[in-house]
Amino acid sequence: MFWQSHDPCTLNRQGVDIGTQYRSAIFYQSEEQKKKAVASKQELQKKFSNKIVTEITKATDFYRAEEYHQKYLEKKGLKTCRVF
Repeated sequence: MFWQSHDPCTLNRQGVDIGTQYRSAIFYQSEEQKKKAVASKQELQKKFSNKIVTEITKATDFYRAEEYHQKYLEKKGLKTCRVF
């Protein structure tokens, strides 16, 4: 679902939103999660001519966004799922 919900080949941009906060990233908490993320990225890369720029980064502190950001696309009637 993660890979289908955005364009993993676009750096720091999702739709009309631009900036590092819109980068494509997977945050892992264990080496097992990291291995799975790397494997899924490598497998998907075979289907793209452009390089996948999704970061795979160790998770650190997590801060929940304000309530008005929760389910933002759904609230705006923009909830979509891209299928590649």
